[in-house]
Amino acid sequence: MIVVTGATGNVGRPLVRALAAAGEQVTAVSRGVGAPDVPEGVRRVRADLGDAESLKPALDGADALFLMASGELLATGGDPSGVLEAARAAGLRRVVYLSSLGVGTGRHSPGLEDVVKRSGLEWTMLRPGNFASNAFAWAESVRTRRAVAAPFGDVALPAVDPEDIAGVAAVALREDGHAGASYELTGPAALTPRQQAAAIGDALGEPVDFVEQTRAEARAQMLHFMPEPVVEVTLGILGTPSPAEQRVSPDVERVTGRPPRAFAEWAARNVAAFK
Repeated sequence: MIVVTGATGNVGRPLVRALAAAGEQVTAVSRGVGAPDVPEGVRRVRADLGDAESLKPALDGADALFLMASGELLATGGDPSGVLEAARAAGLRRVVYLSSLGVGTGRHSPGLEDVVKRSGLEWTMLRPGNFASNAFAWAESVRTRRAVAAPFGDVALPAVDPEDIAGVAAVALREDGHAGASYELTGPAALTPRQQAAAIGDALGEPVDFVEQTRAEARAQMLHFMPEPVVEVTLGILGTPSPAEQRVSPDVERVTGRPPRAFAEWAARNVAAFK
């Protein structure tokens, strides 16, 4: 059995679908997971990653765990030690951890990955860069004004589709040969915010205007929902990315056997959010 935390999120939801479609027994874990959130036959457990004790019923009989730094975990300092100890005590042997490309590029501390590596479990690190689904932040302005406002309009990053993150995770959870590996996950090409806005417009069949924000304007907006240190790191990546942050990685195709999905495909699949 495979336990998926964050099962109702942008990565967890397609991961649960993929595992269930492959015939795996799956336990979907989230604070509010319900029957409409998962395919038929998937076991559901409501638990809080900030409280490892609440996760124990989900771990009974499991072999592998998909773990991510969820909001409730970060609220307790982000240390996954309690969850990993509970997993090891329950007899799990494998953990796939959703980390960040920033660990590999030096933008983020490797501390959480180090905790996973010391857990005594077989581990695989997934290091995605910019998520294609970050464009959901533009949904309201596209719906109401057919406009996208963002900084650094002509700086390109290879945004990764969460479906591809889930695809890599599914392989690493189900198959041997991935223990000790760290995979950098990107899309097939670096795109600018201006190009992403155009792709959303193409999906809609209507033009979407791009309005370039100043760094200060973007910072003020982001501070409403991000801590200041995270805002500064994020603006650094968006505005002055390193060559490593702009590089297209072969790891999605290497692991899954298929090329990563383009941003235009993500936009077409999620066009209802922008109508």
